[in-house]
Amino acid sequence: MATERLIAATPQPTDQEWSGSSLRPDSIEEYVGQVDLLEKLSIAVEAAKVRAKAPAPDDMPRTHEPMEHVLLHGPPGLGKTTLAHVIAREMGTKLYTTSGPALARGNDLVAALTRLQTGDVLFIDEIHRMPIAVEEFIYPAMEDFKIDVTVDSGMHARTVQIRCKPFTLIGATTRAGLLSAPLRSRFGITHHLKYYAESEIHIILERSSRVLGLGAVDDACLGTIASRSRGTPRIANRLLRRVRDYAQVRANGVVSRSLVEMALGLEGVDELGLDELDRSYLRIISTVYDGGPVGLETVAATMNEDAGTLEDVVEPYLLQIGFLARTRRGRMLTRAAAEHLGVAWNPDREVAEELFDG
Repeated sequence: MATERLIAATPQPTDQEWSGSSLRPDSIEEYVGQVDLLEKLSIAVEAAKVRAKAPAPDDMPRTHEPMEHVLLHGPPGLGKTTLAHVIAREMGTKLYTTSGPALARGNDLVAALTRLQTGDVLFIDEIHRMPIAVEEFIYPAMEDFKIDVTVDSGMHARTVQIRCKPFTLIGATTRAGLLSAPLRSRFGITHHLKYYAESEIHIILERSSRVLGLGAVDDACLGTIASRSRGTPRIANRLLRRVRDYAQVRANGVVSRSLVEMALGLEGVDELGLDELDRSYLRIISTVYDGGPVGLETVAATMNEDAGTLEDVVEPYLLQIGFLARTRRGRMLTRAAAEHLGVAWNPDREVAEELFDG
């Protein structure tokens, strides 16, 4: 897309402003949400610390067993990168970050691994996009902390083994199904991150408002922002920054419920967290195609948008809130979407029966 959407969960340059890093929690205690995952991580971190301090048997050399490798998967913006920072801080070690596309060759992975010190954390974002050739390099590193590098080629080829320090790998992906089974099986902790409840987003916004210098913001104001955040902390913090900017320019820094409504209205974000692209998608299906069913490619051509963009960026949230149905005959609006748009809901009888009969 030519323009960046405010309510897109993918990272944007504005997320990296001076306060961006400080909006991340510093410890597991400060992290909000994902309760089941936090309990597993707390145990794993504490166990790794205990092993690091335990004396080695008299007849055996001292070895360092780091925390288990962790695979985090789920929609963007839910805190996978933040959890990597938190784990490294809890372990008292350094965090090194890279991404699957950046590891184009085996040598790239070797360079990343050999700079790690004992107990350090290597975070690979979009790990599903790591090439197969590079993936094969990482298997012995994850299991035995060694890398087998092939030197020369042909009849002169030989393998050199490079040892690397014991480390913890944290992989993050939005497409867990694209990970190969051998790679997925080498992670000791695997967890799917869920969307946040509105109450959890509210707590996150309370801390973020203090960090951004807004002080104590009225609960109604934070609740309004939380309700439009799509259950995603990254979007919530982005909306809060827009409200802060609007308040500083139009209201001398004072945040009120009406000001929040005006600020988010200016950005085109309605009470359900839908923006103009979402509403345009729904209106096209409603008005041009009588509520559906209609094929995705047809809708994309009508909107002059990329079908992949609509499928990956627009449709997930509409499906989540029950505004869109995917049937065998195409996309179709639900009754809730029609009521939100203020249009009549007259689905094809056959498709309606298919929709509600599963």
